Amino acid sequence: MSPASYVVRVAEDLADREACFAVRKEVFVGEQGVPADLEYDAYDAGAVHVLAVREDGTPLGTGRLLYGEAAADRTDGDPAVGSLGRLAVTKDARGLGVGAVLVRAVEDAARARGLAAVDLHAQTHALGFYERLGYVAYGAEFPDAGMPHRAMRRVL
Repeated sequence: MSPASYVVRVAEDLADREACFAVRKEVFVGEQGVPADLEYDAYDAGAVHVLAVREDGTPLGTGRLLYGEAAADRTDGDPAVGSLGRLAVTKDARGLGVGAVLVRAVEDAARARGLAAVDLHAQTHALGFYERLGYVAYGAEFPDAGMPHRAMRRVL
């Protein structure tokens, strides 16, 4: 599959959201063993979800943006900062640049909502990926769903 053989868009309808959730289930619940009751939360309903799909409609990856009150506990209450989360790329699509394009799509959604920065909680093995995209780690390492994470931020 070539990089040009997929598109990334904001998930606008129920089918797109279900595709996002299917990718998250495959990656986080299936591969990483995150309990489903932790993976899906009340924030999903109001979040902006982005979806990468192959030309044939096969979902390849997803991510979400929380902002406003929904992001407050992840951004130290700063209303000008959004929270990128639930970034997941299927095994078959890894190495194609899908993750980076999804991050940029979340950042675009944040800009469209007038946000000045995006925070995220990165699994420590993914710090280098986010650093290459301009994110800077801050604070101490902490556990989330049983895995070590670090907080990171990128000013837009």
